[in-house]
Amino acid sequence: MTALDEAIEPAGLRQLRARLAEGPPVGVSELLGMRPAEIGVGHAAFVADAQASFANPMGTVHGGIVATLLDSALGCAVLTTLDEGLAFTTVSLEVKYLRPIRLDAGELRAEATIIHAGRRQATAEARLTDRDGRVLATATTTCLILGAA
Repeated sequence: MTALDEAIEPAGLRQLRARLAEGPPVGVSELLGMRPAEIGVGHAAFVADAQASFANPMGTVHGGIVATLLDSALGCAVLTTLDEGLAFTTVSLEVKYLRPIRLDAGELRAEATIIHAGRRQATAEARLTDRDGRVLATATTTCLILGAA
């Protein structure tokens, strides 16, 4: 990366890339087997394989797992747009479940994109797809930017 790239690239994106380069953090990523697929300015995608431990009482993937995958991608998409010294907190998260997700669905992909990155708020949208590209759920978030003047 050149000095020009660093000057143009938001600090939040550099911070996220550095964190991901260290390997998956102990916590929710480890529990879900979630791993980064794509990271860029205003964009983040994570994948995890559907598995038996994700089951709800009906034998499909629990909605909380779906929400967590989407929320992770959404939050990281927001983070990639932040300047040095800024952070964020989620104000709202809305998830729409479009179809049941079988435990043998294979790789689930949560892909998020920024809609608006302002000084005080950021909004992003995401989709969760299966290995065949079918949309299983969608989500939107609004985040409050912390540390902004």
